[in-house]
Amino acid sequence: MERDVDTGSAHSARIYDYIIGGTDHYPADREAGDAMVREWPALPVHMRANREFMNRAVRHLAEQAGIRQFLDIGTGIPTFPNIHEIAQSVSPDARVVYVDNDPLVLRLSRGLLNGTPEGRTSYIEADMRDPASILEAPGLRETLDLTRPVALLVIAIVHFMTDKDDAVGIVRRLLEPLPSGSHLAMSIGTAEFAPDEVGRVAREYAARGMPMRLRTLAEAAEFFTGLEVVEPGIVQVHQWHPDGSGTEVIRDADIAMYGVVGRKP
Repeated sequence: MERDVDTGSAHSARIYDYIIGGTDHYPADREAGDAMVREWPALPVHMRANREFMNRAVRHLAEQAGIRQFLDIGTGIPTFPNIHEIAQSVSPDARVVYVDNDPLVLRLSRGLLNGTPEGRTSYIEADMRDPASILEAPGLRETLDLTRPVALLVIAIVHFMTDKDDAVGIVRRLLEPLPSGSHLAMSIGTAEFAPDEVGRVAREYAARGMPMRLRTLAEAAEFFTGLEVVEPGIVQVHQWHPDGSGTEVIRDADIAMYGVVGRKP
């Protein structure tokens, strides 16, 4: 049974959608987004750079690493280009499983299921905090072949997981059944480059029931213990394989997210 969308409370995915110029949000999300941008005017630049990192990482994984299967955790509201559109533009037979626990994303998931005839896309409603609900979902096993490499994407989500959630342990659990040659791509929130501004944004999130756990470089590296980190390593998202397509001038102080890709030996 489809859950109702709570339109009276702000939601992180809808705030993100609002700030990057999307259309699927409600007054509570717009109020929250406006408050956050007042605290840190660079927030839209930061959020767009995060999305562009994800797009570049997917293209790199498809083109350079030959990955044909993707598992996207915390998909958020569909935004062109979606992961399957990028991956299938490289290889039409690419397969993608999207995972989210926001009922609005479920309602909009038709936009995530319009892939190529050769490929396949599916959507699972599940919470990252319960990795078994993802790994045991029929939609996962029906779409992905876990004897072949998979790219696990965890983009802009672990900063909403506090220490009691054990984000590192959850990511490792999700990686565990994936074979050698699989990859992990993450963007990880940090306050190391604009601590005052990011701290104020974090307080706005916390005031709306969304506490944040921002991580240092060393803490971000913990997710990749045992993996072969792809060059250039753990860097701010705008510095990971820039392709020159962006039109914005981005300062380091405008970005509060590390981007990193690692390969499972």
